[in-house]
Amino acid sequence: MAAPLASKAGSAGNTSKPPFPELDFRSGARVEELNKLIQEFTKHDQREYDDQRALEIHTAKDFIFSMLGMVQKLDQKLPVANEYLLLSGGVREGVVDIDLDELNVYARGTDYDMDFTLLVPALKLHDRNQPVTLDMRHSALCHSWLSLRLFDEGTISKWKDCCTIVDHINGATNYFFSPTKVADWFYESISVVLSEIQKKPQRGMPKVEKVEKNGTIISIILGVGSSRMLYDIVPVVSFKGWPAVAQSWLMENHFWDGKITEEEVISGFYLVPACSYKGKKDNEWRLSFARSEVQLKKCISSSLMQAYQACKAIIIKLLSRPKAISPYHLRSMMLWACDRLPASYLAQEDYAAHFLLGLIDDLQHCLVNKMCPNYFIPQCNMLEHLSEDTVMLHARKLSSVRSDPAEHLRTAIEHVKAANRLTLELQRRGSTTSIPSPQSDGGDPNQPDDRLAKKLQQLVTENPGKSISVFINPDDVTRPHFRIDDKFF
Repeated sequence: MAAPLASKAGSAGNTSKPPFPELDFRSGARVEELNKLIQEFTKHDQREYDDQRALEIHTAKDFIFSMLGMVQKLDQKLPVANEYLLLSGGVREGVVDIDLDELNVYARGTDYDMDFTLLVPALKLHDRNQPVTLDMRHSALCHSWLSLRLFDEGTISKWKDCCTIVDHINGATNYFFSPTKVADWFYESISVVLSEIQKKPQRGMPKVEKVEKNGTIISIILGVGSSRMLYDIVPVVSFKGWPAVAQSWLMENHFWDGKITEEEVISGFYLVPACSYKGKKDNEWRLSFARSEVQLKKCISSSLMQAYQACKAIIIKLLSRPKAISPYHLRSMMLWACDRLPASYLAQEDYAAHFLLGLIDDLQHCLVNKMCPNYFIPQCNMLEHLSEDTVMLHARKLSSVRSDPAEHLRTAIEHVKAANRLTLELQRRGSTTSIPSPQSDGGDPNQPDDRLAKKLQQLVTENPGKSISVFINPDDVTRPHFRIDDKFF
């Protein structure tokens, strides 16, 4: 991919010429320049949180968790003591495998400053020690229907209005948990709770700027002080253990072997409300390994992650129409690359340019061959449904990136800088017009002091890019318990 260094002049008496700079063979771009552009993108893309911003993030999180506690109390459908998975980045950033074509377009800087995805279990199956066998007779690979026969009569009674009903010849009735009906119920319940909350606004409380149902996702944008935070809330079914369909994956060698334990990787999985291309939307759920991906991310080098983030920024803009490639596809390719390539190579700090070019090559290869295996269930091809015209259109677009990666990196840098400028401008304007930030509300004796902000800043600094698992009791929403990996706070 990169041109080798030119050899020094060999004959005695000839003046040695300096070696050529390392070049990308395809584009002629200098690898050193590409590395600098990736570093510049990373600098502008990664935001540092001061105490004020950390406290605003905490205030928004507490508001969302308190709201979900009130949703549970509406009709007691949600588990009383629930465990959420909070991920950095919204659904549009590819943190979970959900189709993007049903989602409204939100832009960082214009609509929000920070984005998160929150997986909220509507049902939990947490007492199984054997591999979990799902009903995949009616579904495409990596998808499943979920019968409530797995649950007790009380659960069936609570959720039967969110099910599709199938009557068998023998007279038995089977209730299949419906992702679309669950999402409808969830959106209506959240709307009711937010309406009640807004009837009695409290000083320093986040301002609900937007609540929208995007397919089966509920997107909420909160204004807290000078910050706007997007929460994509996803109703899921949560399982402990590992699905039988992915059991063979555990038998293979992987890049994380010896770095984290198998128990950490296979601690649980989810069903998310997403359908296959030809599946039945009212019945079909998609398997998600988001909890495992949080663990695997710990084993990926910072230089590869920087290349991935830069590549993602390029393809989100370039391959947005028609929507066929999502950042989740790129994430899967990165995980496959980690299995394929030596760890010592991927650990090189100054190889971000090589990794970026490699990811573009990988993506183009997958498009041309219309083949992108799911990392955990390799027999599932995530590009199988695409038309030949669509994959060739995107492959040609990627060819233009590969011919001039430096220019596309500069464009990505300009986009992220423009988003940051918008955020700063709105913060300046909002300092006199928006609701007061919690920290400025000095008259409230119950106001958290700046020790909390300092503690949060410390957590953010010590755990960059990590996801947070949250355990909350709706009957005591004043005491959030959240976990960064295996540490509780």
